[in-house]
Amino acid sequence: MTRFTTSAKALGATLALAASLALGGCSAQDGPGDDGGASAEPKLHVSDAYIPQPVGDVAGGFLTVTNTGGAADKLLSVTSPLSDDIQIHKTVDQKMQQVDSLDVPANGALDLERGGNHLMFMEIKKQPKQGEKVAVELRFERSDPIRIELPVEAPTHNPSSPSAHGSAHH
Repeated sequence: MTRFTTSAKALGATLALAASLALGGCSAQDGPGDDGGASAEPKLHVSDAYIPQPVGDVAGGFLTVTNTGGAADKLLSVTSPLSDDIQIHKTVDQKMQQVDSLDVPANGALDLERGGNHLMFMEIKKQPKQGEKVAVELRFERSDPIRIELPVEAPTHNPSSPSAHGSAHH
């Protein structure tokens, strides 16, 4: 009987601790400009953006959209002077498929990377060269558009490979 009582007390203490951490986490998110938690909003920023120098009439775009806000968002479309047809691709079982949107989870990230989800610039209007930048505007379901410039990297550039150490920052 004592063993059960000790377990019940430990469980109660654990639940109380978990509840206080959860409540503390909610209030810790309130800050300048917040509306007191009445409605959570996504807070997006882009990093690790690049486009490998294209070798044909299509180009891939890669980047990370990080959401530090408490609400999810969706990447809906992309525009750029480089192409009138920019597609959002999802990779499932090593096969690309065009999708209408990709989720940007609350307190998470959407990674667009080689071998995974990515942007496809179809029928590009010019061949950007390594060292140049390509202007892009990302449009979301809830957040304002984000305008960025994707640096053009070597055709084989892959920041996740060990040989690309430090080359993603120009």
